[in-house]
Amino acid sequence: MNKKKTNNLGLTFSHIKSDLPASIVVFFVALPLCLGIALASGAPLFAGIIAGIVGGVVVGLASGSPLGVSGPAAGLAVIVLSSIATLGGSWEAFLTAVVLAGVIQLIFGFVKAGFIAYFFPSSVIKGMLSGIGILIILKQLPHALGWDKDSEGDDAFFQLDGQNTFSEISNAFQFITPGALLIASLSLGILILWDTVLTKRHKIFQLIQGPIVVVILGIAMNYFYANGILNFTLNKEQVVNIPVPQTMGDFFGQFSFPDFSALSNFEVWKIAIIIAIVASLETLLCLEATDKLDPDKRITPANRELKAQGLGNIISGLIGGLPITQVIVRSSANINFGGKTKLSSILHGLFLLISAITLASVLNKIPLASLAAILLMVGYKLAKPALFKQMYRLGWEQFIPFLATIVAIVATDLLKGITVGILFGIFYTLRHSYRNSHHMKDATTNEKGSEVHHLVLAEEVSFFNKASVMKVLDTIPPNSKVIIDCTNTKSLAYDVIDLIKDYETNAKTKNIKVEKINFHEYYSD
Repeated sequence: MNKKKTNNLGLTFSHIKSDLPASIVVFFVALPLCLGIALASGAPLFAGIIAGIVGGVVVGLASGSPLGVSGPAAGLAVIVLSSIATLGGSWEAFLTAVVLAGVIQLIFGFVKAGFIAYFFPSSVIKGMLSGIGILIILKQLPHALGWDKDSEGDDAFFQLDGQNTFSEISNAFQFITPGALLIASLSLGILILWDTVLTKRHKIFQLIQGPIVVVILGIAMNYFYANGILNFTLNKEQVVNIPVPQTMGDFFGQFSFPDFSALSNFEVWKIAIIIAIVASLETLLCLEATDKLDPDKRITPANRELKAQGLGNIISGLIGGLPITQVIVRSSANINFGGKTKLSSILHGLFLLISAITLASVLNKIPLASLAAILLMVGYKLAKPALFKQMYRLGWEQFIPFLATIVAIVATDLLKGITVGILFGIFYTLRHSYRNSHHMKDATTNEKGSEVHHLVLAEEVSFFNKASVMKVLDTIPPNSKVIIDCTNTKSLAYDVIDLIKDYETNAKTKNIKVEKINFHEYYSD
């Protein structure tokens, strides 16, 4: 048997043939998102790159997630923007809050708070995946058409520029850039051909991934446009734009450091707690979703992930980066394009670091339309029509929370959408509990000729079941007998106990005899 090359960090190089191509794809997906989220957050552009590097390398090494990829998250962009404003525009004070948030997440991990991830219904998680997929498609359509007024990574329906998701698409169709549309169309064609035909024909097409070809094509076409070989143009807003350091001094000069004197500011602590809670919830939800997408169905230790995220946010805050979470867009791209182990995430972080130092001028020639095409494919794979059919066949109890999550995510943002989905899930749980509090055996007749009705209470009877128990007791006809059987009951709410006691008293007026089985004496205290 072959032994995998591993170390005490769980890092293995045995799947590098799969992890290396996947890491390159994730790198190309992550780069514009890191920059875009920084723009949407009102933070320095380089802060997004720092968060991507730390999310890939530091969190990647510390995490137990084989396929999850961490970095700056769109779901935190509005929180970051408002927090910086609350702190009087002080970026350094905000970095202090990021460091504190990381410490709080470490504490969450050590007190084993990761268990809350298991309380999210699978219908909501699948809805989150599909909602994000649809959102990716909607958000990338303008970039594919050449309309780049909205920043990459913005996942909210109502945006900071006064537009919304659909008005941006409408604007895009009024201001189509033929050059961008041509690149996006060719790129999509290549990706579809690669995914449906070529990868099944020869292993070389599995090694050389379609998105890599798309990026190379985009750079080439941008060159042809710029040199008049093709009669199209792209403006500076339609290509990647990251800082280009001329020296190592320029590179290190882009780092910022927290102002720890801000620890005396209550607002810093408040912001830190909000970031820690929101970032932890987003991470745990993405963790659960990523595990579901994993072809090997591996289970990531949630508490270790919280510790890894905490460490990542501490380091990111210390060197001038945005807050970090595990991100489903990057994680799903990693899975869809062949990632097998966490080496893929680490390598993508190293590529971000190398690119920021040496390849910035080359990366700045990649059209956003090329990246939009890659993300359109990722979005489609997350929201395949087959999944909607599957959820519908499972019944309304699964389909309604699934659909509600999708609609709410598209109409609001990620966290609000998940909240709506969970509320629908809770509704169906309570409805299920309401309907299953008891069952009534068929009525019989005793030796005296009276009807005997046998009410068997469930194992768990909560106060939510009070109305249903009352309703069935009200159907017992006068001059009969009812047996209230608590043999299987382990938990009986006080409200239901009180109801049964009151019913027993009132039943005498209808000449109904009440017999209780295993209705223990302490219930009557």
